[in-house]
Amino acid sequence: MQFQLRTDNHIDNSEALAERVRAEVEGALLPRFSGQLQRVEVYLQDVNSPHKGGIDTRCAIEARLAGMQPLAVSDQASSVGEAVRGSVDKLLRSIEHAIGKLADRIGRVSMSGEPT
Repeated sequence: MQFQLRTDNHIDNSEALAERVRAEVEGALLPRFSGQLQRVEVYLQDVNSPHKGGIDTRCAIEARLAGMQPLAVSDQASSVGEAVRGSVDKLLRSIEHAIGKLADRIGRVSMSGEPT
């Protein structure tokens, strides 16, 4: 699996941050989707500058699974860790939903009578 972390100029993109985010993402996704997951890109952004505080850290994650269009989610929180956790939770639900929709289609018969 390819992993990439990008940040804006208000968040320090250190190796320690990249390893923490990578561990969070891999810990949640790899046990369930290791064979299907090809690429994960994480974008961290401080929405309203580092001086104002509040719920201003945005984490967007784009994941590419084999044979599927990329899935993208985002979450905002007051810290980087909370934003990453929220985005990972949303991504898990999104992947499960997309895979569930594909599983529902298998074995159905179309209106023309041809199996799908």
